[in-house]
Amino acid sequence: MPSLVVVGAQWGDEGKGKIVDFLARKADLVVRYQGGNNAGHTVVFGGKAFALHLIPSGILLKGKRNLIGNGVVVSPPAFRDEVNFLASRGIGVRGRLFVSLNAHVILPYHILLDTLREEGGRGIGTTKKGIGPCYEDKIARLGVRVCDYLDPPTFRGLVEQILKVRAAELSSGGRRLADIRREVFAGYEGLRRFLVPFAADTAGLLNEALDRKRRVLFESAQGAMLDLDFGTYPFVTSSNPLAGGACAGAGVGPNRIGDVLGVTKASTTRVGRGPFPTEVEGHIGHYLREKGREYGATTGRPRRIGWLDLVQLRRAIQVSGIGSLAMTKLDTLSSVHPIKVCVAYRVGRRRVDTFPYGRREQLDAEPVYETLPGWSGDLSGARRFADLPRAARDYVAWVERRLDVPVSVVSVGQSRAETIARDKAFAWT
Repeated sequence: MPSLVVVGAQWGDEGKGKIVDFLARKADLVVRYQGGNNAGHTVVFGGKAFALHLIPSGILLKGKRNLIGNGVVVSPPAFRDEVNFLASRGIGVRGRLFVSLNAHVILPYHILLDTLREEGGRGIGTTKKGIGPCYEDKIARLGVRVCDYLDPPTFRGLVEQILKVRAAELSSGGRRLADIRREVFAGYEGLRRFLVPFAADTAGLLNEALDRKRRVLFESAQGAMLDLDFGTYPFVTSSNPLAGGACAGAGVGPNRIGDVLGVTKASTTRVGRGPFPTEVEGHIGHYLREKGREYGATTGRPRRIGWLDLVQLRRAIQVSGIGSLAMTKLDTLSSVHPIKVCVAYRVGRRRVDTFPYGRREQLDAEPVYETLPGWSGDLSGARRFADLPRAARDYVAWVERRLDVPVSVVSVGQSRAETIARDKAFAWT
């Protein structure tokens, strides 16, 4: 397959970074197409854990080119810090990492606006990284793109224009515009020079690679249920993590997309506020959180825990065109007896089989569960599907039948080796 889009099929944090790292062995390019440094992809490489936030997970593999597409919002300090972090771990990126010239830039006033809203009672549980306000400026045609940031006269003029438009809200926190302006330009020249060698026409590079039959892996951030249009609005991200977002966010036509792989945990988690029908607390929730180390890679916040939700997954499969699934963290369900899976919702007196759009229905939805037998033991040593306990294999097969989508990859641990490719197509051989 010439190209594959890897998308989150839940509320993010599904383990996409690990799956992309696994699949990228035979890819030529890895492309990030939306989100910003609010994402957190944790990858174990060479026995070390790497928490990547902005740079595609494929950067850890030698010789792989990585693109940050136009649909991503880029924080120059965060980008510099992540490049330097990788360099300190012996991972060189120059000459194989490129940032789109028309990606939008996160500036200090975006972070300030995000923080004011979160701490002023109007928040939705964001990471306070300025992602939403930056996308707001993009849509309002007030944004600063990388190409603008690299041109000092243009950049300075745009900042003055934006500060005037945003003056009332920015001043509401007690900050003086003069201080905010100084913060924007503090260190600007150094950041600008650092960014210059990475800036490129990434859409051109990508299409040229596809013309030459190179293998391309598109990497989503967040997940389907955080999609701006199809997620649990308004408790969503500010971009489109769905597979269709790869086209607009990277600069390719839909005929360039070969297949879509959705990543789901064997259970479900989400971070931040918003509906979560299968949420479970108490002993089971605590056990699964600690067993799976369910703490945000970006913020360190404990993730909310829930049983697997087939209603939610069906929606993700539908709107992203997911042809197969990668199931991560199957190992974390070991010693859980029995295992519950949500197969429908009860909303009032109605049984609902499709994920509702309405806010009230999403909040009122009560899960209808079926139970399956659990299993025990450490799964991390399994290298073939047949190595797994019978009940674990039955669990995966049951999910496949109910969703009518194959589970082509199964992850039983954090490292690349702890991954079972049931379909050779996803081993990139």
